[in-house]
Amino acid sequence: MEKTLIILKPDAVDRRLIGEITGRFERKGLHIVGLKLAMIPVSVAEKHYEAHRAKPFYDGLVKFMTGAPVVLMALEGNRVIEIARKMMGKTFGHQAEPGTLRGDYGVSSQFNLIHGSDSPESAARELKLFFAPGEILEYRTCDARWHLDE
Repeated sequence: MEKTLIILKPDAVDRRLIGEITGRFERKGLHIVGLKLAMIPVSVAEKHYEAHRAKPFYDGLVKFMTGAPVVLMALEGNRVIEIARKMMGKTFGHQAEPGTLRGDYGVSSQFNLIHGSDSPESAARELKLFFAPGEILEYRTCDARWHLDE
């Protein structure tokens, strides 16, 4: 079963979209196996965004992600990375299709509400960065049979 990291960024938290966004993932049939409200330490944000270190937006991104609370979520499901990224929509809200999270709730190219891992490798790395051992749970919901290809 595949897992991925989702971060509801400070703009999503500030706009009170936590329930709406998590509800859409749940209604899709994805399984929340880890969830917490947190302040990201600067050192963790720097490590998370290290691939962007040389880019002009890096410092502002780290400051934004560490300046207010975020919601950290571990999702599980078949093809969860692909599904979550489709649900998120294109990076910039003004380019994202209606029906996607960014298409429905975003217009900014700077504040894009949500982060989702882009590959199984990045998901594994990112989940370890934001969740300590024991914080991601293993359990099945009563409706799992309707959402799993078994």
